Amino acid sequence: MATVLTSNESRSNPFSVAAGCWICVSLIALLIVGLIIGAPVLQAYGQQQLASTIYKAFSFVCHQIPERSFHIASHQFAVCSRCTGLYAGFALAALAYPFARSLKRTDAPGRIWLILAAVPLLIDFALGYFSIWQNTHLSRFLTGALLSSVAVFYVMPGLIELSNLIGRRINGKNASENCGVIVGK
Repeated sequence: MATVLTSNESRSNPFSVAAGCWICVSLIALLIVGLIIGAPVLQAYGQQQLASTIYKAFSFVCHQIPERSFHIASHQFAVCSRCTGLYAGFALAALAYPFARSLKRTDAPGRIWLILAAVPLLIDFALGYFSIWQNTHLSRFLTGALLSSVAVFYVMPGLIELSNLIGRRINGKNASENCGVIVGK
């Protein structure tokens, strides 16, 4: 019985694809948090043009109401406290992900956990919206962080599975184009 090996088989290690995916997601999440905190720091140091570019970019995803934002050196973060929680929670959970769950797994937890993680945020929002309770920077931050940290356990398996699928397709296409080497029994 003969086996055909190609040079591409060594590149299709699912764990290395998953680790690469985890590293990319973690770095992007940390970069976003860095930009959120960096905008007021840049503004405090007189880098108005760069700071305003960051504020403008985040204005498409956040209302940026000053009263609902954290501040550094009397300058508000690039997003509100709830969005800061969403981004920070996602970044921290993404970093911790391989310690809580194997990168080889591509199954997601039951959706009920994501729904339960959203409930505190919805309650905090609704109570503030209907003037029943005045929510705070901390309550907004924590409810956002809770939701996004749980969301990581749905996003990462999907991205890992997608990366593995793309890797298999690329390797399959390249393998069919390459001439295989036949190895004996």
